[in-house]
Amino acid sequence: MITMHENPVRYALSIGDDILQVNGLINKQLEFYFSHKHFCYCDKIVDKVYRNNFCYDCYFNNPAAGDAIFRPELSKAHLGIADRDLEFEQRYQLQPHVVYLANSGGLKVGVTRQAQKATRWMDQGANQTIVLAETSNRHEAGLIEIALKEHVADKTNWRNMLTNNFDAVDLLAEKKRLANLLSDDLQQFISANDEIFNFEYPVLEYPVKVSSLNFNKADNFAGTLTGIKGQYLLFENGAVFNVRSHEGYLVDLVVR
Repeated sequence: MITMHENPVRYALSIGDDILQVNGLINKQLEFYFSHKHFCYCDKIVDKVYRNNFCYDCYFNNPAAGDAIFRPELSKAHLGIADRDLEFEQRYQLQPHVVYLANSGGLKVGVTRQAQKATRWMDQGANQTIVLAETSNRHEAGLIEIALKEHVADKTNWRNMLTNNFDAVDLLAEKKRLANLLSDDLQQFISANDEIFNFEYPVLEYPVKVSSLNFNKADNFAGTLTGIKGQYLLFENGAVFNVRSHEGYLVDLVVR
């Protein structure tokens, strides 16, 4: 889903040639029908995807699925060393990155490109974020994340995030604490920007307990949309659907 930083966050969903304003669908009955076809990154329609919605060939050969995409510390573009496609990797990896702290189901650390940080935070359903460090490339940011993984989670607790069941965090205090744990060569990247970014989401009522909907288990499902957070659609009775994890799935959507 496309996200826009408004209060609350505004969502749009691309389905074929149509753009749906998803916030306007809350309290409506939605029906999804999966065609058993996938539109892959390589612009091919395939019957099956391998991982992360890439077909087998893309996952092992396309630079958009290279190691540094998932593990920033493995980036080698700053050394002029190619993983799969040096031109792509230099364009993607040799740009400003941030290491951030977020309260999204609990405190976590993450890495993203400077130009798309707000999008990343909304995609993860963060309630609050702060920039911990600013780097000139992906590799530097990855080294900081690796150093901090011993002290703070690097994954979103999606169940806590969707039930809104987690404690408040003093992000500025956590930034200072974690910054002091870094080695001298990494502390040079600590950001002077201490702004706290806040996000509100269009949710009528948070579920007490969630159960995940998945097209790999059912061809279709229907339910009344009660909210949107992160890349999840929230339905009545605690059912949730991760739109991002189904990117490329060809489906028909009926709105009642």
